Amino acid sequence: MNLYFHATPNSMKVAVLLHELNLAFDVTPIDISKGEQHTPAFRLVNPNGKVPALVDDGVTLFDSHAILMFLAEKHGKFIPIHIAKKAATFSWLQLVATGLSPYSGQAIHFLHYAPEDLPYAKSRYTREVERTYKVLDERLHASEWLAGDEYTIADMALWGWAASAGYIFGERGLGEYPAVQRFMETMHARPAVQKALAMKAEHKFKTEIDEETRRSLFPQLA
Repeated sequence: MNLYFHATPNSMKVAVLLHELNLAFDVTPIDISKGEQHTPAFRLVNPNGKVPALVDDGVTLFDSHAILMFLAEKHGKFIPIHIAKKAATFSWLQLVATGLSPYSGQAIHFLHYAPEDLPYAKSRYTREVERTYKVLDERLHASEWLAGDEYTIADMALWGWAASAGYIFGERGLGEYPAVQRFMETMHARPAVQKALAMKAEHKFKTEIDEETRRSLFPQLA
């Protein structure tokens, strides 16, 4: 098994599941700030040129939530059997996929990467992130985990993005969302999360935001 990895929220959520499942896997680092995701070799793995991607016994997958669902189904863990709980898992998993993930990504782009200051874009996406966290906070006030009383891939997906909340909210972090903050503390104590963070620390990626980085991350704007 080979994980194509950069230290992104989407890659990290997959790393957590791999460790939760106690699976042996190799890591191929892909430095997206240097454009390694656009090489012909990587495009054979993921034609969309994004991380993460996974090759599992000859099966190739891309998109973090596709990987989460595939591995959870294959190994029979972290997706509930009960139909109502499974429905809740998929619903909250998709809220992260279609709400928190793109809103957070756009907020981070306009706050940190955009070459010009666009107050409307910053406000638009930051407020959508805030709105989505309010929905998640209400859920986690009423439920230990997103799907109910079972820990699932939906929780791993939320952790991946909520770990980057400070990049959007600054010093206030998740302070306005106490249930999400409690959830993150619980997640941080899990051995699999600690192993994923240790794996992240083993790999160094370019952090400077320069023209190479912008061309690599946003080639359509170059």
